[in-house]
Amino acid sequence: MDNKIEVACYYFPNYHPCDERNAIVHGKGWSEWELLKVAPPRFHGHHQPLKPVWGYEDESDPQVMRRKIKAAATHGIDAFLFDYYHYTDGTFLSHCLDDGFLPAVAGTDFKFALMWANHDWLDIHPRSRSHQPEVLYDGKVDAAALVRITDYIITHYFKHPNYLKHDGKPYFSIYDLGNLIQGLGGFAATRKALADFRERTIAAGFPGLELNAVVWGLHVLPGEHGDIDPYVGVKELGFDTATSYCWVHHAGFCKDQTETPYFHVMEGYFKEWDKMAGRLAIPYYPNISMGWDPSPRCSVTDTWDWRCGYPYSPLIVDNSPASFRKALELTKERMLQKGETMLTVYCWNEWTEGSMLEPEERYGMGYLEAMRDVFGK
Repeated sequence: MDNKIEVACYYFPNYHPCDERNAIVHGKGWSEWELLKVAPPRFHGHHQPLKPVWGYEDESDPQVMRRKIKAAATHGIDAFLFDYYHYTDGTFLSHCLDDGFLPAVAGTDFKFALMWANHDWLDIHPRSRSHQPEVLYDGKVDAAALVRITDYIITHYFKHPNYLKHDGKPYFSIYDLGNLIQGLGGFAATRKALADFRERTIAAGFPGLELNAVVWGLHVLPGEHGDIDPYVGVKELGFDTATSYCWVHHAGFCKDQTETPYFHVMEGYFKEWDKMAGRLAIPYYPNISMGWDPSPRCSVTDTWDWRCGYPYSPLIVDNSPASFRKALELTKERMLQKGETMLTVYCWNEWTEGSMLEPEERYGMGYLEAMRDVFGK
């Protein structure tokens, strides 16, 4: 058995102060660091605000990104899967990847790929309980827009020497299948559009395209359209592989409790993993999550109540580096037994959702050291 497992870590690119759309909504120089800086503890023992050891860095700076790449590469991570935002009218949060990562990764073996985060972007940074969140950018696109978006991706990213490929085929993941289908006008039209994307990728000189579907059973963000049966969707749309974004898409929290233990969520996810791996007709790449605490996205002036819906949600607790290490060991053991070849990790830097491998004041490099000890090459 080949024991090589590829480790790809999600990267959320909202920590640079130069995004034009953010400036319109929040003011010049804003990034999501501003939410983290003022995040209050919501109950006794709640560890907020989180404090990044590396400081409130500008990820669009290549020097900053070089340190991230080196830290990832020396701690068992093979690639970043960038949450990629591209709407009908253009890109969003792209300076991190284009200005920071791509210059920094040149000359290295570190890989990257895109997870098209095609969900609606809502005004939840922060979210007030007194207002229904406004949709700022609609994630649905029609067929013409999909061609423009994917042509741009083929040219600007697939052809990059560091883009993640399996058997020469670029890996491309899609987050919200429901939104995709609604925008394109149904299953048949969506399957046709994705087949056309595959053909254009081949015409660009690649042997094919690995279309990956993010699947889940539980909604997290308001407005998500994840109510597509994944076992039907991936088959009908012609996806090649599937994965997950985070555990809370599959495993519920403890009933009527603010806090849910880390291993409770892990056990719930493992049960769903077995179901998905058994029922999906395509290979499934399992996921591991470091934590969950979206409370920094809640309004600081609102009374916090975990029953009010995202980001007012229950939290995962007891997710120390030691617990994370144990979960990594169990995950690796299961993957080797199943012959699975790729692991997705949530998340490198989702600071305002409480899931990050980057060093934080309380545990320092502990989570990365756990990754290195279990998956280091």
